[in-house]
Amino acid sequence: MKLRSILGITICSAMVLSMAACGEEAQTSTADNGAADTSAAADNSASASDGSNTVATDGSTSMEKVIGALGEKFMNDNSGITFTYNPTGSGSGITAVSEGRCDIGLSSRALKDEEKEKGLTETLLALDGICVIVNNDNPVSDLSLGDISKIYTGEITNWNELGGEDSEIVLIGREAGSGTRDGFESITGTTDSCKYRQELTSTGDVITTVSQNPNAIGYASLASVSDTVKAVTVDGVAASEETVKDGTYVIQRPFMLITKSDAKLTDAAQKFFDYALSSDANEVISGAGAIPAN
Repeated sequence: MKLRSILGITICSAMVLSMAACGEEAQTSTADNGAADTSAAADNSASASDGSNTVATDGSTSMEKVIGALGEKFMNDNSGITFTYNPTGSGSGITAVSEGRCDIGLSSRALKDEEKEKGLTETLLALDGICVIVNNDNPVSDLSLGDISKIYTGEITNWNELGGEDSEIVLIGREAGSGTRDGFESITGTTDSCKYRQELTSTGDVITTVSQNPNAIGYASLASVSDTVKAVTVDGVAASEETVKDGTYVIQRPFMLITKSDAKLTDAAQKFFDYALSSDANEVISGAGAIPAN
């Protein structure tokens, strides 16, 4: 079930119960307890509007499957707490938590020094491989790290230079500020040098675009890659939980939870934070395609 659907059901259920309760009180209450009922209603309104029963997260689109799975399990185990996730990208999530617009930011890259200096703290949740993906009809199935660097900087421009068809390579990547892009470019040594044809704003968009163009190449989170595209091996090593964990698959990055260093989380947000980092969450994280840090 999607988180927004869960949220909608939660809200609707609460409204139905509230209206039923109000109707019953109207039939049974007396003048003697009217003041007490009004006070109780005011108390309930205050607790519903202070955000104490909501955990708001914002950030990395690559973390969607992991955070979605964790959020759903957390709500199932904690009746009355609502969990929300806003997939805006790592940079936007870091900004959102810094400005107090969410409880926990989500980043698929480490914090920069200047971000830490603004009072933010990173906590490693999981590791993820960044898969290099091509169209399923592309005969190329393995690339060296050097090949990938030359492709993205424009030194290699045709698939026939790599054993493929005589076709121009179409470079697909992520937008500036993306944690996936930051990790990919850092590891391949292509920072600020990539000759992108398209810069897309989500992992899903990259996968869809590559799946529809036989000459395209892109990169995407291991946790998000499906059989609609082909993940090539890098220097003969396929991306998997095992190869990311042992370091033999070299294009990998962290999934981080970002919080304010000097601000205490709400009880609900702290409860989610503790759960996500506990061994109880490992099976959920692995099931979503990432590698638990703990």
